[in-house]
Amino acid sequence: MLTLNPNGLYCEAGDFYIDPWRGVSRAVITHAHSDHARFGSERYLSHHLTTPVLKHRLGENLSVQSLEYNESTTINGVMVSLHPAGHIPGSSQVRIEHRGEVWVVTGDYKLEHDGISTPFEPVQCDTFISECTFGLPIYRWEAQQEVFRQIDSWWRENKAAGRASVLTCYSLGKAQRILANVNRDIGEVFAHGAIVYTTEVLRRAGLPLPSLTKVSREIERDRYPGSLILVPPSVIGTSWMNRLEPASVATASGWMLIRGMKKRRGGDRGFVLSDHADFPGLLSAIKESGASRVLLTHGYTAPLARYLNETGYSAGELKTEFLGEGE
Repeated sequence: MLTLNPNGLYCEAGDFYIDPWRGVSRAVITHAHSDHARFGSERYLSHHLTTPVLKHRLGENLSVQSLEYNESTTINGVMVSLHPAGHIPGSSQVRIEHRGEVWVVTGDYKLEHDGISTPFEPVQCDTFISECTFGLPIYRWEAQQEVFRQIDSWWRENKAAGRASVLTCYSLGKAQRILANVNRDIGEVFAHGAIVYTTEVLRRAGLPLPSLTKVSREIERDRYPGSLILVPPSVIGTSWMNRLEPASVATASGWMLIRGMKKRRGGDRGFVLSDHADFPGLLSAIKESGASRVLLTHGYTAPLARYLNETGYSAGELKTEFLGEGE
């Protein structure tokens, strides 16, 4: 039902694409990270929480049809519905049904409830197209509660030492997850403008999130020591960071499980916090889909496909332009 062409993952029967990487006539979007939601398509379809972020990132005049979870629409005879993926607020699995056959495209997903995203829901299907960013057995996440205990402890230590705690995280999803789960009684929370603006878009869309103060020249620099400051990874090593000194820099990412990765990311500390499923989560999602055929995108596709084929599935790889935990 779905094939790959130079524009992306295409449904010929419905004449639409799912997360195309070039402009097309109709795009169904799983979520608003830039590797899945790109400019140039004539019409978009997304979850109602994703729609305002799409317009914020791609243009207010974007033509977007919004759906609720489990609400369906028909595109040229193909039934399309969106279902919770648990990756970030508004992230969706796309279910398509045509002539009695059902496919599900997961986009990015995770199984642990993060407190702000609608939790992942298994969707029964014949063919399951799954991400596998962390598709190796070494990737197993600690419970979110324990990771935030570590982040809060690091923040307290820095506050006692008169340092700012600078935490790098993606501006959509990870930043809001951190904002909603850290202990804000420890001190003030500031953020880079990209994170503040994205958070405000989600707040206006109805997501209950605490307010954020933007790092700016109007803020007295003596307010930063003892605070938590959320920044996108791109600002590390730039002159923008100078105003935050003295500071300890940390990264929140699933890649922090790999020894030495925090140094490559320019940080003092690394916290293993991912918005993607770990290896057991991937296997659980695949099993709960009931699919006999599994196609894997972006990540450790070859080893996971080999493992699935050895355990009774018909599994293969799809070479896409998605990035996984590198949005």
